[in-house]
Amino acid sequence: MENISSLMHGFGVALTTYHVALMMAGVLLGILVGVLPGLGAPNGVTLLLPLTFSMEPVSAIILLTSMYWGALFGGSTTSILFNIPGEPSSVATTFDGHPMAKNGQATEALTYAFLSAGTGALVGVAVITALSGWVAQFALKFSPPEYFAVYFLAFASFVGLGGASPFKTVVSIMLGFAFAAVGMDTVSGSLRLTYGLNELIGGISFLVAVIGLFGIGELLLTMEEGLKFDGVRARVSPRKVFETCLDMPRHWVALLRSSAIGVWMGITPGGPTAASFMSYGLARRFSRNRASFGRGEPEGVVSPETADHAAGSSAILPMLALGIPGSATAAVMMGGLMIWGLAPGPMLFVEQKDFVWGLIASMYLGNVVAVVLVLATVPLFAAILRIPFAIIGPVIIVVCAIGAYTVANSTFDLWLMLVFGIVGYVFKKLDYPIAPLVLAMVLGDKAEDAFRQSLIMSRGSLSVFWSNGLVATITALAIVLLLWPAGSALIQRARPQRVRAPEAVV
Repeated sequence: MENISSLMHGFGVALTTYHVALMMAGVLLGILVGVLPGLGAPNGVTLLLPLTFSMEPVSAIILLTSMYWGALFGGSTTSILFNIPGEPSSVATTFDGHPMAKNGQATEALTYAFLSAGTGALVGVAVITALSGWVAQFALKFSPPEYFAVYFLAFASFVGLGGASPFKTVVSIMLGFAFAAVGMDTVSGSLRLTYGLNELIGGISFLVAVIGLFGIGELLLTMEEGLKFDGVRARVSPRKVFETCLDMPRHWVALLRSSAIGVWMGITPGGPTAASFMSYGLARRFSRNRASFGRGEPEGVVSPETADHAAGSSAILPMLALGIPGSATAAVMMGGLMIWGLAPGPMLFVEQKDFVWGLIASMYLGNVVAVVLVLATVPLFAAILRIPFAIIGPVIIVVCAIGAYTVANSTFDLWLMLVFGIVGYVFKKLDYPIAPLVLAMVLGDKAEDAFRQSLIMSRGSLSVFWSNGLVATITALAIVLLLWPAGSALIQRARPQRVRAPEAVV
């Protein structure tokens, strides 16, 4: 009850004309940021941060979080329409969102994505409201072994629950680890896999790799198939938006499951990207329409979008309660808090009650504003698909090049983008999954650091991953998922033998 009364107080702080105007402006700016590959929410919030120094902390954080929601929604737009993730966490949305668009269901795909995102975000904020009182005690239980166990679980879920060949999935993950290892070792300070190139000292930019793998790779395939997008002539009408809204309750199981995954990965160090991938893998594993995944299955859009936004919103909780950001954007926001003279941690809820609960209330309002704005512009976004490829192709190349260059203002990144474009093309031709490679690039360095820190703590003993109930449970679940394909194969081989045995006797 205390949290409810505090939330009502927060609505009194956030629900003013000035703050609602800031929410709308932030969402619109965020959508623009999100649709530009390579810019993304962290960079957009970073660019906007200096403008907030003269504002009140509550107003400033409302503007930044609204931009964050808008960027997440905007990232879904380019993922569905162009197969170019505007956000790393939007990669999983491309798997079924873009095929839906190519099948003439652009409006449906975008509407599913936005409604799912809004649902996941609101669930995440509701969890923040409910758990803000005791989350600090739980989060303090996490140390390097628990961090590594969570990352291990994310990787194992792709091997055990993914639809691709386990061997190809492992190869993809290993390549992702190799790309993540390029640059300076964070523990020893030595250089790895740079081959004398100074541009690689800082490592390979994940965003540059994603732009190449999906943007350029898709363009190469499209050129091979005849310089056209399939299904771009689909007509768009507000009626389809309304019909899709009425169809959303049919996916309630996916919404609940993905919300739970997103909240867990947001509060723990997994993050939105891992949450979206894991949610997609589970949806594909347990769906009755498993064969239609990758070809335009609505649940393949609903699941990653719900988990992505649930994780994105719930990642704010450990940042406020412990000063441990659960995402890159949360880290930028935490820097803003320090600049404004606020210290993240448990005492923030006591000393800055107006700020904390005003922020939480604005997250409810900001997500509603974001859903309304993006749904209102669905026909505008989907109309882009009717532009001929002769026009849109060069535009996509320019957008990809701008996105890759603005990551570090380096022409070397443009060459990397082209290299990863070829890699993406080859992967798709050979039917190797790209998602595990992307996940390994995102979490590879973090998993390595957590693993090495764990072994330092235990003096080289792997028993540290079984040292308490929490880490042992997560590790055991990851091992089960990792061995699941082999176990399933053995069971399938045993079943025909049991059938043939009676026939042989006869």
